[in-house]
Amino acid sequence: MPQTIIDLLNKAAEANNTDKFRRGNVIYLPADARLIATGDIHGHRRNFERITAFADLKNNPNTHVLLQEVIHGGPEDAEGGCLSYKLLFDIARYKLTFPAQVHIITGNHDIAFINNSEIMKDGKEMNLSMHSALQREFMQATPHIELAIKQLLLSQPLAVKCENRIWLSHSLPAERFVDKFDPGILDRPLNIDDYEKPGSAYLLTWGRNFSKQTLDEMAELLDVDIFILGHQPQQQGWSQAGKNLLIIASDHNHGCLVSFDLDKPYSIETLVESIVPLASIS
Repeated sequence: MPQTIIDLLNKAAEANNTDKFRRGNVIYLPADARLIATGDIHGHRRNFERITAFADLKNNPNTHVLLQEVIHGGPEDAEGGCLSYKLLFDIARYKLTFPAQVHIITGNHDIAFINNSEIMKDGKEMNLSMHSALQREFMQATPHIELAIKQLLLSQPLAVKCENRIWLSHSLPAERFVDKFDPGILDRPLNIDDYEKPGSAYLLTWGRNFSKQTLDEMAELLDVDIFILGHQPQQQGWSQAGKNLLIIASDHNHGCLVSFDLDKPYSIETLVESIVPLASIS
């Protein structure tokens, strides 16, 4: 059983690295496609099931699904340990089933796992919680499972860029770090320093509450018009957080996705019209 999981994670990591639409650490999607973009999932299995049902990738070969922040949250074992790694395993299987259509980008909780750094959610330190659950399930094989999880998370791209000038990443650098952000991380192989503060992969996943100036500077730097991000909790599932910023959350009962064609121009207002509440999907 442990070796089967390790093999699964290693194969999914290879699928991430060899994604046909990947250049460097960005997925560049073509115009003749549709994208279903989701926010943080945090172990919410029912919402993942709704996303996959809505996408129906088997019957929609030109549809792509963007997923992010799978771990930390959701069901717990009898001792209160975080079981979100089970959903991560299933999403690895989803990637292997549809390697050119499923894209999983890096979030700050992924980076916290990579660095084994403390990260709190709902009053609980999530790495310790997940480690304890892994330990109870896999016992002496736990270090090998955790290494395979880490390698999978390290294989994830940082962002998706669409032909119609829409950019999707977990977050953006905070205003005070914009000048320290190195866009070179989008093109070159990453090293562990990039994932540690103030490395630029770290900065790309941790920013919140962006000013108009920050959004305009990042739009010019990345040569895009609109951002779709996760990371910031959204009680109603989404928010328009600027003239060119939409934030999506998919980790609770009011979670949402946004579905749009990549051969059409969009404004924030027309993207908002493309939001789908996950609870509406049977």
